Amino acid sequence: MKSKLPLFIIFIGVIVIGVGIWQLVDVKLQTNHSLEKAKELVSKQPADPSYNKRKNDSPPPQTGDTVGLLAIPKIKAELAIIEGTDPDDLEKGVGHYKGSFYPGDVGQIVLSGHRDTVFRRLGELKIGDSLQMQMPYGNFTYEITHTKIVKSNDTSIITLQKQNEELIVTTCYPFRYIGNAPKRYIIYAKLTGS
Repeated sequence: MKSKLPLFIIFIGVIVIGVGIWQLVDVKLQTNHSLEKAKELVSKQPADPSYNKRKNDSPPPQTGDTVGLLAIPKIKAELAIIEGTDPDDLEKGVGHYKGSFYPGDVGQIVLSGHRDTVFRRLGELKIGDSLQMQMPYGNFTYEITHTKIVKSNDTSIITLQKQNEELIVTTCYPFRYIGNAPKRYIIYAKLTGS
C-alpha cells in the first residue's frame, strides 16, 4: 500500500495542474473571441460624428453581450468590454457594471476586471495616462486623475452620479496576491476627448 501512495499523489498533482492549465487556456480563448467581436462591433461606427446611441432606440445590452473595446496605450492592451460583472462575464473581458452609464451619457462609468487576466499590468499606469473606450457610436478618451486602494467590501466608489462623465476602473489588489484579494485598486479618469 505504501508503494502506491507516491503514485497516487503524483496522479492527483497531474490532475490539479491539468485543470489549472485548462482554465487558463479556456479564459484566453474566451477573451480572444470577445476581443474579435469587440473589434468588429466598433469597426461599424457611423460616419456622422453627431450620431447618438440613444437616437438609435436600440434595446439595452443583455448581460454577457460585447458592447465595446477598452484600449490602454501605455501597456499596449486592447480588451473587450462585456455587459455585466458576473464571473462568467469577467472571463470574457472587462465587465461594465450593470446600471452604470456609458460614454456620452454624462455619468459614472464603472468597469471591472480580474487582476490575473485582463488587468495583469494595470498597476503600471500613472496619473495622466489615457484610457480609450471605443464604442459602436464613437471613441472616447479619458485621462487618469488619481487612484485609490480600498477594502474589498467597500462599495462607496460606485455612486452612479450623473453630474460629470467619469470613468472608474476597478480590480483586485494586491496584484500578485494568491487567492481572494483583500483590497480593490481603483482608477479614476476624466473625459478629455470624444
